[in-house]
Amino acid sequence: MSLQSIKDVTDAQINPLTRLSDLFDADMKEVNRIILHRMHSDVPLIPQLAGHLIAAGGKRLRPLLTIASAAICGYPSSGGRHHQLAACVEFIHTATLLHDDVVDESDQRRGQDSANAIFGNESAVLVGDFLFSRAFQVMVEDGSLDVLRILSNASAVIAEGEVMQLATANNLETSFDQYLKVITAKTAALFAAACETGGVVAEMDKQTNQALYDYGLNLGIAFQIADDVLDYQASANKLGKAIGDDFKEGKMTLPVIYALEQASDEEKEFWQDAFVKDNLNDDSLKTATAICVRHDAFERSLETARMYKDKALQALNILPEHPARDILEDIADYVIDRTN
Repeated sequence: MSLQSIKDVTDAQINPLTRLSDLFDADMKEVNRIILHRMHSDVPLIPQLAGHLIAAGGKRLRPLLTIASAAICGYPSSGGRHHQLAACVEFIHTATLLHDDVVDESDQRRGQDSANAIFGNESAVLVGDFLFSRAFQVMVEDGSLDVLRILSNASAVIAEGEVMQLATANNLETSFDQYLKVITAKTAALFAAACETGGVVAEMDKQTNQALYDYGLNLGIAFQIADDVLDYQASANKLGKAIGDDFKEGKMTLPVIYALEQASDEEKEFWQDAFVKDNLNDDSLKTATAICVRHDAFERSLETARMYKDKALQALNILPEHPARDILEDIADYVIDRTN
C-alpha cells in the first residue's frame, strides 16, 4: 500500500465526515447530479459562477445530514425525495455563502478566490438570488407543506441572522445571548432544517422529527463556536478562508466576548481601537490572539461548544440504531476536535 493510500485509510478512520460520505456515496453522487442539473440556465454566467463555488469543494455536511437523517429513519435510498431536498439544502447554503462573501468583502472561499472576487459583487448577489429561487422551486415540486415550512422558515431565519450580525459588529457591548441568537439563526437553523427534513420525508412522528431538529440545531451552534475559535488559530487551508477575517471585520464572536469580560483597561482600549475605531496594524491580530489566550477565551469558548455538542448527542438517543447514527455521534465530536 502506498503512503498516500495509508493516509487515505487513516483519514477515513479518523474523519467521520469522510466515513459518512463513504456510507452514502451513491446518494451523494445523485445529489451532486441534481445540483449540476438544477444549476443549468440559458444565462451562461449563472452556472459558471455557481459552479465555481461548488467545484471549490466543501464537505457537503448539510445535505449529508438530510440524507443520513432520512436513512436512519428508514427512508429507502430509491425514494428520491431526500436527494432532491438535500440538493435544495445545498442551494440555500451556497446562496448564503455568495451573499456573505459580498457583505464581508471576502476575497477567499475554501482556499480559493471567492466568486465575488472573480465575477464581481453584483453577479455574486444575483446568482445567490437565483440559487435561493431554485431551492424554492424544488420545495414546491416536492409537494410537502411541512418541507416547505421547514426550509422556507430556515431561509428567512438565516437572513435575519445575517442582519443581526451586522447590528452587533463593532459593538463591544454585545452579550453572550445576542451572540447565541446570531449564530443560531445564521448557522444552526440550516443544520436543524437539514436534519428535520430527513425525518419528515421518512414520515416520522413529531418526537423523532424534534430530536433530529434538536441534534442539528445544537450541532450547528457547536460548529459555529468552533469556527469562531478557528478564525484566530487555524491555518487558511483548514479554515477555508483567510485567517483573522472575523477579527478584521469587527465581528463579536465568543472568544472576543469572553476576553472582554476579564479585560484590563489597556486591553479594553485595544478592542476599542480595533473594533470601534478600526485602527488596525500588522500586529493587531497577534495582539488580539494573545489577549484571548491570556484570559482562556478560546478554551472557554470550546467548553461552551462542548456543552452544545452534549445536547446534540442527547437528542440522538431516541433515534433508531443505524450505522449513520453512530457516525453522527462522532461528527458532533469532530466539529470541535478540528480546532486541535
